[in-house]
Amino acid sequence: MQGPSIEFEHVSLTLGATRILEDISFSISAGSIHCIIGANGGGKTSLVRSMLGQMPHTGRIAMHWHENRVVGYVPQALDFDKTLPVTVNDFMGMTCQRRPVFLGISRARRRQIDQVLDRMGLAGKGRYKLGNLSGGERQRVLFAQALIPEPALLVLDEPMTGLDMGGRNILEGSIIEFAGAGGTVVWINHDIAQVNEIADTLTYVDRKIRLQGNAREVLKGGAAAGLFPSLELVGATTS
Repeated sequence: MQGPSIEFEHVSLTLGATRILEDISFSISAGSIHCIIGANGGGKTSLVRSMLGQMPHTGRIAMHWHENRVVGYVPQALDFDKTLPVTVNDFMGMTCQRRPVFLGISRARRRQIDQVLDRMGLAGKGRYKLGNLSGGERQRVLFAQALIPEPALLVLDEPMTGLDMGGRNILEGSIIEFAGAGGTVVWINHDIAQVNEIADTLTYVDRKIRLQGNAREVLKGGAAAGLFPSLELVGATTS
């Protein structure tokens, strides 16, 4: 697997009279874990949606792909009617095959689904109704669906929401393993301790870029101290 490198050049975004992003320029290396951080309302999600072609931005965003151009996306939460009689297998099938689920899931896809659910600590949960799972279990299902078919780029929008420590460890391990195999990760993340521990590089966005570079070096710098009141604590736990 080889993930894409990504370049943002002078990206700006205005909605109505509101300037969301202004002159954003940075790059993400292939096979790296890059975290996008910043205050709420600072434009993090808008930047990622622009990268995915979902927002009408100006400037240039270039994604340099290799053979695999599959993108796996994990949202912050799944908004759905919990009374719907949709099983975990149904949901997985709907997201990873073109054939309607009511016609059945192919044997090959069924095998992939079982394997990835097992990796997420959800073995035996395929027949459970999605609405009956805990919030943390649903987050792990969302992560699982992003892995079929195998992506080259993982886009994560705060995927740790609602997870207990066991679930966090499973997702963290999967993200590190994915990048270690050559995949590229773009991760909106508000947990600075986690960013400091796992990310290769980061970009702090608050309409403009406020911080950018190697995650650990940036978070040690004086400019970061004013943005993160708990930064001293982060440094103490990782020293």
